[in-house]
Order: sequence, then C-alpha cells, then structure tokens
Amino acid sequence: MKNKIMLLTLYAMLLALSVPVEAQQPKKVFRIGYLSSNAQASDSLRAEGIRAAFGELGYIDGQNLAIEYRYADNKLDRLPELAADLVRLNVDVIVVAGGDTVVRPAMNATKTISIVLIGASSDPVKAGFVQSLARPGGNVTGITSFSTDLGGKRLELIKEAVPKVARIAVLYDPSAPGFAREVKEDLPVAARALKLTVQPWEVRAAADLDKVFAAKPADLPVEQPTKFEFVINLKTAKQIGLTIPPDLLARATKIIR
Repeated sequence: MKNKIMLLTLYAMLLALSVPVEAQQPKKVFRIGYLSSNAQASDSLRAEGIRAAFGELGYIDGQNLAIEYRYADNKLDRLPELAADLVRLNVDVIVVAGGDTVVRPAMNATKTISIVLIGASSDPVKAGFVQSLARPGGNVTGITSFSTDLGGKRLELIKEAVPKVARIAVLYDPSAPGFAREVKEDLPVAARALKLTVQPWEVRAAADLDKVFAAKPADLPVEQPTKFEFVINLKTAKQIGLTIPPDLLARATKIIR
C-alpha cells in the first residue's frame, strides 16, 4: 500500500512539473490560405463553417491557427495575383473555394504547398487537377461535388416526380467551365434518355435573373440544395396538386409533411 501511495505521489509531482514546461514551449501556429472567387459578404457562411470545423478539431483562429482570406469579388482576373500573395506568405495549405476557375490559378502559383478543393464542380481528373481520385499524385486533393454525375440523376428525379414534364430550364454561369460543360455536353445526353428537352439559360450577373424568370412562370420557386439529400415536401406538393408516387417517397431521405 505504501509503495502504491509513493508511486501516485511521484506521478503527481512529475505531472505538476511537466505543466509549466509545456506551457513555456511556443505552440506552432498553422497558417491557412483561403482563396475564393466570390465576394466576402456572399462567402461568409462557407468561411464560418470552415472556422467552426477547425474549432471542433482544436484549432482556433487567432490562437493556434491563422487564416488568410483572399476574395476576388467575382473578378476572375484577380485570382492569379491573390494566389501568388498566399504563396508569398508561405501558408501551410491553400483552401480553394469557388469551383474550377479558382483551382487553376492556385496550381499555377505553387507546386509544393498543398491545395485543398472544396466543391470543385467538375471531375477533377478530366479537368487535369489530379491523376486519379484514389491517388491524386500532386499537391491537389479535397472534395468534389460530382455535379456532372448528379445532373442526370436530378433530371431523373424530376421526371419521376412530374411524369408529364417535357422541357426543363437550366440556369448556369458560362464563365464556370465545369458547369458550362455539364450543360452543353452531359445534361443533353441524360435528357435524351428521359425524353426531355433541356433549355439552358446563361446567368452572368444578378440582373440576368430578371430576364430569365420573365420567360418562365412567375410563381416558380427557385431552390438550391445544400446537402446531397433527396427531400420531398409533401405540403408543397399538396398545395400544387401533385401526387408523389409511393416508390419515390420510399427513396427520400427526408419527407416534409
């Protein structure tokens, strides 16, 4: 018993001595570069989400983490300069937000600093960002939305929900290569298989939305998914007189009644 007490006392003394030593050691502050094609105001939710995710892992902005934000304010010609600025700061990682148009300037700016994609709109292999999804092979990795593959699935779900639909309008920004390629090459193939006609509408700025909606029903709601979930709103369906087939209901990940 005496030996056990001595061991516990020794352990407590060692622990007490180790605390001030560790406190005196400077902690490494990791520097993250954040490059976005958007304006800061419109990108605030995504940036806040990234800060929150780091916080859950124990990395606090302003303590052991410093995030350098660079926004192009939708001026794509500024991206090479902003990417080069992050490289000059010698950041540990560059997080690229805003799709394919932001990835290439970051890749041109550095071959050594790791680049993390968030939501790249096209296939990163076809775009030349990585050699393969399993083994990227360079300094680029991250996540992709696989919007090219999901485009056909979205058309399929719309066709199942509204079997009589024949024409579907697609809004896209022609300055984004991934989306433009999907609308012009991938979606028409999927549409033909479903006997649908896709009508593309270019939206380069907010003012273009008024022109587009002036040519579609004025009461058609615009919805944008934030998660890869299949959600059916039965309340809305009832209001517009739409009956959702049971088989489609069974496939939904969430049903709003």
